[in-house]
Amino acid sequence: MPRRPAVVLLSGGLDSTTTLALAIEQGFEAHALTVRYGQRHGAEISRAAEQAVRLGARQHRIVDVDLAFAGGSALTDRTIPVPRSGDQAAGEIPVTYVPARNTVLLALALAWAETLGAGDVFIGANVLDYSGYPDCRPEFFEAFERLGNLATRSGVEGRPLRIRAPLLDMTKAEIVREALRLGVDLGRTLSCYDPDPSGAPCGACEACRLRAKGFREAGVSDPSVGAP
Repeated sequence: MPRRPAVVLLSGGLDSTTTLALAIEQGFEAHALTVRYGQRHGAEISRAAEQAVRLGARQHRIVDVDLAFAGGSALTDRTIPVPRSGDQAAGEIPVTYVPARNTVLLALALAWAETLGAGDVFIGANVLDYSGYPDCRPEFFEAFERLGNLATRSGVEGRPLRIRAPLLDMTKAEIVREALRLGVDLGRTLSCYDPDPSGAPCGACEACRLRAKGFREAGVSDPSVGAP
């Protein structure tokens, strides 16, 4: 039986790479999509390409969309410092939030999914360990799914779109364990907000600290630490 096509948003980080591996394990023909949206560093783009090949994606596309023009995020605007330990006040939306990023990324994935005849879009969002991003909430994905089914020919013709976020309710430790079960090369995933030019993680930003917590709670060492 031929595998059903699905679009998988792939950033090259722990969560999205695990999501790609899960989609393939579930029998989907994975079409990986990476968006170069103006992020401060390009290391994650090369990691995404590497993981797409290693895990067996049917194809991998890299799309350029300049979200840096709007500013307002430490991930795209070099005038805003990347937060370190203790910089973020509890309950605040973090400065690493990129305005409308997931809306734009999902819209691009939706367009490609429709032309591929794919009814499924995968995204590696997660809310349990760190839920400061408004576009990582379950309500957002439910609303976008409704939008996608209203805005596309396939939705109108009765071929509904499904937004799948299989890691949404998992802790980072659970994601680490799932990645290990799936055989993900964790040493070649990049979660850091501010890696050095070689792609080595800074170890101090919020993403690095959350990743370190996940590995610690999973009881395994992070092979990316100290690796270029």
